[in-house]
Amino acid sequence: MKFRRDKVLCSFSFRGRCIRIFLAAFSCFALVSCAMPQKRVALPPPKPRIINTRVFADFAAVIVQPKDTLTSLAGKYLHDASKGWVIAEFNEVNELKPGQAIIIPLRPYNRGGLSPNGYQTVPVLCYHKFSKTISDRMTVRAKDFEGQMRFLRENGYHVISLDQLFGFLTFKNQIPKKSVVITIDDGWRSTYDIAYPILKQYNYPATLFVYTNLITGNSKTLSWDLIRVMYRNGIDMECHTKTHRSLHWKRGDESFRQYFDAVQAELNESTRVLKKKLNKEIHYLAYPYGDTSHLVIALLKEKGFRAALTVKRGTNPFFQNRYRLYRSMIYGNYTLNDFKRNLKVFASFR
Repeated sequence: MKFRRDKVLCSFSFRGRCIRIFLAAFSCFALVSCAMPQKRVALPPPKPRIINTRVFADFAAVIVQPKDTLTSLAGKYLHDASKGWVIAEFNEVNELKPGQAIIIPLRPYNRGGLSPNGYQTVPVLCYHKFSKTISDRMTVRAKDFEGQMRFLRENGYHVISLDQLFGFLTFKNQIPKKSVVITIDDGWRSTYDIAYPILKQYNYPATLFVYTNLITGNSKTLSWDLIRVMYRNGIDMECHTKTHRSLHWKRGDESFRQYFDAVQAELNESTRVLKKKLNKEIHYLAYPYGDTSHLVIALLKEKGFRAALTVKRGTNPFFQNRYRLYRSMIYGNYTLNDFKRNLKVFASFR
């Protein structure tokens, strides 16, 4: 068989024409099919978009989701997980339920705790010594102190710090409606051995007012090492003077000059030692025996103290004199009912 070049070329040429014709025909078919009416397929309607949150300048409107809690929402919107109470109090609820609509205030909405019926007050409790077995006027048994702290937790009280109380007194911050401050005076060893573990158990802040001459580290008194441990773990340390002498009364035949210099030394030396031992600024004073005067208050203001506390029984509204704050001593012979009588958190106008 002879190889014919012209026949091969003709074959390739024909194949090329066939391919071009096929492509042209396919294109026409595609255009015609697009032009022909198509059978419509019903599509499911789009699901409506569910908006669970709307944020405005002063508040957020939120529909509670299954995983939401007061703590998680406070962390997200108030940038502080401990402020779940703000959401609870504003919406008058104790817990959240999925699907519930709530409002989260993004700013303080009632700084002074005022209402048409009255105003908020804050009790400050004062302790001194603790014991596992005995109680007397100045010594509270461990089981009684634990019972009092448990009562606060179970009855919706919030233990706040002195700094938080100061923010309330200066009309800057809002605090929970049932706020309480815990203070301990002097610097006895039982504060570390008994009170401190119970306060840690309930995660309560407290303030220890130290008179610095007492801190000797013997079997009955605190050492600076123990004070530093407590300070690093939620117990603030503030001033109770150097020797615990009364700041109001002159001693014996003291001249006014001697008395004035002695008061200056009580304040200056104790704050100097506290600053040195703890590397902190001192802002608050508990008056020894609760005694004060206009002169002492003027000195405190001049030295930069924010507030000072007496042992006059009562509770504190935002307009209370910051240098004569009321403080209720809790005695060792108190029953739980006695304790409860010192927890007034609201004063009625009626």
